[in-house]
Amino acid sequence: MKSRPSPRNLTVLARKRLTPSMQRVTLGGPGLSDFPADQVGGYLKLFLGEDANGKPIVRTYTIRHQRDGELDIDFALHGGAAAGPATEWSLSAEPGSSIPVGGPGPAKPLPPGHDFYLVAGDMTALPAIGVNLAALASDAAGIAVIEIQNEADKARLDKPDGIEIRWLVNPEPGKRPDLLVNALRDLDVPIGRIAGWAACEFSSMRELRSFFRNELRLSGPSLYISSYWKHGLVEDEHKLVKREDAQAQPA
Repeated sequence: MKSRPSPRNLTVLARKRLTPSMQRVTLGGPGLSDFPADQVGGYLKLFLGEDANGKPIVRTYTIRHQRDGELDIDFALHGGAAAGPATEWSLSAEPGSSIPVGGPGPAKPLPPGHDFYLVAGDMTALPAIGVNLAALASDAAGIAVIEIQNEADKARLDKPDGIEIRWLVNPEPGKRPDLLVNALRDLDVPIGRIAGWAACEFSSMRELRSFFRNELRLSGPSLYISSYWKHGLVEDEHKLVKREDAQAQPA
C-alpha cells in the first residue's frame, strides 16, 4: 500500500470575514512549491494540534480557490455546540503563522451530461457547491437549495443562468434535518436524466439520501451524497457513525 505523504507546512497569508457565518483563510508559502495545479474543489486535511490524549486533531476542508502560490479555504462559523477547533483556528490564525496540511484529495464534481441538477447542502458544503456550479456547462439547468445561518450569509455564486439558488435560513445548524429535503420535495422535477448532489450534516444527509434513492430512484454516477459533520459530535466520532451507517446500507 502506498504510504501517504507527510503533511506540508503552509503559511497563513490572510484571513477575511466573507459573511457573518463564513471566514476565509488564504494559505501559501514555500510549502506550496510542488503543490499540483487545478485542485479547486479538492480537499485538504488541516492538522490543528493534539487532543488531551495526544491524538492529532485533523479537519477536512475544500479548496475554494487556487491561484499561483495561494489557496483559499472557507470555514463555516458554527456557534454554540456546533463550534469546533477549526472554527476557532480560522478566527485566530495570524498572517505569518503556519499549519501542517495534508492532501490534496479529489474533488466530487457534478456529473456532466444531465438534463437537470438537484443540489443541496448547508454552509459546510457551500465552498464545494460554489466550485461545482461554476464548473457546469453554460446551458445546465437545475436548482440548488442551500441552508445558511443568516440572511447576510447569501453569497454571490458563479453559475449558469439555468441554475436557480434557493437560500434557506436556519440560525441553529444541525437542528432541522428535514429542512433541505422538504425544500426538494416541494419542487416540480422535470422528466429527464436527473443528477443529485448533497453534502451536509449527518441527519440531514440521511433524509436526502432516502429522497434521492427511494423517491427519485437516483444511483451510480448520477448521485453523490455525503455527511460533512454530525451535530454534537467531533470529527472522529462523526467518522465512526458515518462508517457504521455506510456499512448498514445495501450494496
